[in-house]
Amino acid sequence: MEVKDSNGTLLAEGDSVKLIKDLKVRGSSTTLKRGTVVKNIRLTDDAEEIEGKVEKTVMVLKTMFVQKM
Repeated sequence: MEVKDSNGTLLAEGDSVKLIKDLKVRGSSTTLKRGTVVKNIRLTDDAEEIEGKVEKTVMVLKTMFVQKM
């Protein structure tokens, strides 16, 4: 399965990505700001989602909102 970021670049386990858009976190009043770096990502079973630690919390992010660094 190929997982691609918003620009079509292939993503792999352990890559670092940054957010390209401000994202509201469901169930919280927190907003993740554009440019936030997510290090050491993990791929999921879904090609459109990745897991990463943001501010000491593991979150699932849509690949359409991230860019490989």
